[in-house]
Amino acid sequence: MQRRSILLAAPGLLAVPAIARAQGGGAWPSGPVRIVNPFAPGGTSDIVIRPIAERLERAFGRPFIVDNRAGAGGTVGATAAAQARPDGHTLLVANTGPLAVAPSLFPGLAYDPARSFSYISMFGGAPIVCAVKGDGPLRGMADYLAAARARAEAVTYGSSGVGSVGHLTGVLFGLETGVRLLHIPFRGAPEAQSAVLAGDTTSLWDTSGANAGAIRAGGLRGLAVTSAERVAALPEVPSLRELGFPGVVATNWFVLAGPAGLDPAIVARLNEACQRALAEPAVRERLDNAGVVPLGNLAPAEIQGFVAQERSRWAPVVQAAGIKPT
Repeated sequence: MQRRSILLAAPGLLAVPAIARAQGGGAWPSGPVRIVNPFAPGGTSDIVIRPIAERLERAFGRPFIVDNRAGAGGTVGATAAAQARPDGHTLLVANTGPLAVAPSLFPGLAYDPARSFSYISMFGGAPIVCAVKGDGPLRGMADYLAAARARAEAVTYGSSGVGSVGHLTGVLFGLETGVRLLHIPFRGAPEAQSAVLAGDTTSLWDTSGANAGAIRAGGLRGLAVTSAERVAALPEVPSLRELGFPGVVATNWFVLAGPAGLDPAIVARLNEACQRALAEPAVRERLDNAGVVPLGNLAPAEIQGFVAQERSRWAPVVQAAGIKPT
């Protein structure tokens, strides 16, 4: 009986090291895991990845270190991750910019979003908010549109930079409504927000989470969000869809990926651990407060398809924006 029990257990015992084995030999993870964040500390990417990294440390018993490598719209960090060894010890938290917008902005991009990454988990998306000065004359989207229709480029809007999702969402809004806004690029969301608060810029189009605090405090007035429904962080702000503009649905989404060729067993383990983390009430509350809404528990292959669709969707908007490739 004892021998029979050992034989029955053998397949499971043999499967454990196979599942945990990274390319190149040895159990995974065999040391610290680096998660490249291609944006500066303190942004929405940081807000999303840091609590998840803490849960991954607990799940796998190794450090999961967030490595901020900002530059060129997220392409510097994305390139570093794409060129790393596919052994599961270098990962990437990436968003719409480097994966869906950058291919239309940088013809000589050092990576291909369709071929250079192994997609792991979908974290959700941060809708864009259109906001104006809290005590200014524009009280709603009807006022905003009336001002924009009065004269081309009479209404200015700030974003976190040329080619950012906020910039392109303003362009998308113009295509949908027939108005022409004047884009004012800044070096980040805080600068764009400061310009609106000072009255130097009419409005901003930027991630809802980065501006939720200023809107709740009254410094900014949120006119609309670009999610299909209202977001938990700003329940009083209507969506553009409910205001009659169904074509302006845009989110700055966040995914976890690794270099192409990552062991499917490692991908599966990471995906499962990420989904457990996202289901924790404390993590969900933190993401809700940051304006990050769920986009579904997509399988890795589905994430790859989603990224491809988003790339096709944003390409004509980049063209309409008249951004010159660099």
